[in-house]
Amino acid sequence: MNNSNSASYNAGQAKGQAQEKGSQLMDQASNAAQSAKESIQDAGQQMQAKAQGAVDAVKDAVNSNK
Repeated sequence: MNNSNSASYNAGQAKGQAQEKGSQLMDQASNAAQSAKESIQDAGQQMQAKAQGAVDAVKDAVNSNK
């Protein structure tokens, strides 16, 4: 392999490695975003349940005073 072919081969190798690394980083970012989305959804559901519990407590308090 002459110097030109060797340089071209090495450049191709570097490009392939960079593309793979970029793909891995995109996958990691996607996974982090999905995890954050799920965490936010869970927090929202917990807040909704607490709010419903508070509403039920007020209803019970009002009904017990009748």
